[in-house]
Amino acid sequence: MKALEFQRNEAKYVAAAVASRLRPGSAANRSPLKLIDTKPPEIPGPGWQRIQTLLTGICGSDLATVEGRSARYFGPWVSFPFVLGHEVIGLDEKGNRVVIEPVLGHEARGFDPPFKGAAPGDGDDLRHLVCGHIKPGIQIGYCASTGGGWSSEFVAHKSQIRRIPKRLSDEAAVMIEPTAVGVHGAFKANVKPGASVAVIGAGTMGLVTVAALRKYTEAGEIIVGAKYPEQKELAKSLGATTVVDPGEIGRAVRRSTNSFSIGDDLSGGVDVTIDAIGSAATINQAIGITRPRGRVVLVGMPGTESVDLTALWHRETELVGAYTYGTETMADGSTERTFKLATDLVGSAKLERLVSQTYPLSQYSEALDHAVNAGRRGAIKICFDLR
Repeated sequence: MKALEFQRNEAKYVAAAVASRLRPGSAANRSPLKLIDTKPPEIPGPGWQRIQTLLTGICGSDLATVEGRSARYFGPWVSFPFVLGHEVIGLDEKGNRVVIEPVLGHEARGFDPPFKGAAPGDGDDLRHLVCGHIKPGIQIGYCASTGGGWSSEFVAHKSQIRRIPKRLSDEAAVMIEPTAVGVHGAFKANVKPGASVAVIGAGTMGLVTVAALRKYTEAGEIIVGAKYPEQKELAKSLGATTVVDPGEIGRAVRRSTNSFSIGDDLSGGVDVTIDAIGSAATINQAIGITRPRGRVVLVGMPGTESVDLTALWHRETELVGAYTYGTETMADGSTERTFKLATDLVGSAKLERLVSQTYPLSQYSEALDHAVNAGRRGAIKICFDLR
């Protein structure tokens, strides 16, 4: 089978990091990523099955890996060589269309779930991610034992496999996993009725988070910082009340909340800011535009960043991470799996429109360049198409 395999090669990883800094999107041919012919991964044990890939997305964490920007933190949590790709839909062994919940949870590794009905991402201890009968890996796509979506075939555990409703197209279904991240971020934001929210960034993560805020919270004003025309239009259509250039978001929040500017920060600010980018600049900005004792949620994956936390300390701001998904607590106290909520949102918000272009695996250099430069090229989500 064909697969885009990421190998352990420090020299190529450094070369990719240098290339991506000189020209974003140019790192693919210098990185440890290689298109190979290989055997499909073996079935690890009972409850596992082979999945034939149909569509698979290119996500920000994938790009950070290819471009040499991943944090060293993840080193012990993955196993080499791995095949990237965790935003994936495919066909199970019976020919059913399925979407994969990629977190390699307790059941996939042979352990009891943390509670009855738990999703793969649930639990308060992460030791299972490096234990069990398969090699370490936080998700399918970062585990040498499972393979990943950037290949024609991989393996998944039954606890990770979800049937796709017939009403959803393949393009809609491939948006379920990234949308689940946005839904989880919206719940982690703990938005009170009528609360003001700012969203920094309007790529895939920012846009699905805006959609989730509108569907699953009672947020009041939602102010979005978006750089490109297509992003601005989509942010408005998905529920933003105010959309401005990224450099103007502080001014928009100041006007909306009747705050003063004090240096680079505001005297007050929005109740919640969601950072869908995760750079040092956006984290600092998020803290500065959130009111004292407000909350900042990191949905975008940060790396090794230099952030001045004085304002966080002085303003008693909550800084919260939002990684993947699991089980959410609804307003009425009931619970629901994030993937179910994301599936409903993809359909109601027509999020298939975020899929801008697809490529075959053989054109991976062009696909990755397009994904890195998606915004300036008028695109949102780029995928590999193996249909």
